[in-house]
Amino acid sequence: MISQELLDILCCPESKANLVLNDNFLISTDKETRRKYRIDNDIPVMLIDDSEQLDLETWQEIMKKHGKEI
Repeated sequence: MISQELLDILCCPESKANLVLNDNFLISTDKETRRKYRIDNDIPVMLIDDSEQLDLETWQEIMKKHGKEI
């Protein structure tokens, strides 16, 4: 599990936006990039080439779930 302390210092490598922890993924709060980064064995894989871009609807649902303005 990712600690809050680590989550507070990590950011999206593409947009530099904050991230939210959603299940076993870190999701960028940037509406334009909507990047989803996996976590392997409690280690975030923060490589843009290994990330996934979420569709807008899925990204919006995750942001609402975490109380982020969209």
